[in-house]
Amino acid sequence: MTAEPTRLMAFLLVALGGSVGAALRFAVYQIVDATRFPWPTLSANLIGCLAIGALAPLLLERPAAWLLVATGLLGGFTTFSSFGLDALTLLQAGRPSAALGYLGLSVGGGLLLCAGGFWMSSQAMR
Repeated sequence: MTAEPTRLMAFLLVALGGSVGAALRFAVYQIVDATRFPWPTLSANLIGCLAIGALAPLLLERPAAWLLVATGLLGGFTTFSSFGLDALTLLQAGRPSAALGYLGLSVGGGLLLCAGGFWMSSQAMR
């Protein structure tokens, strides 16, 4: 395993990767049609899951590369990739109940909190 980057270097690696990931996500939104279904979001999420799954074994032992690519680039492109990897990690650790709980809380809780935030903001704008 290589040495951990300094805090400043870690911040810069994540910022650099994140800016590239956000630009790539914007590109997906420009290319993929979203008139009848949120295809751009789904596309970014699924591409991110494939990428983090393929890259995790290669990058886990390289902290600087992990920060640049997984945390930064894929984090800017989609946080769903981290969500997928977290669930997979729980499953691989032999914790299927924790994985299902994590999936349920993330999706269900995220939907409820999104609806609650939308409602609060709508009420405040009245």
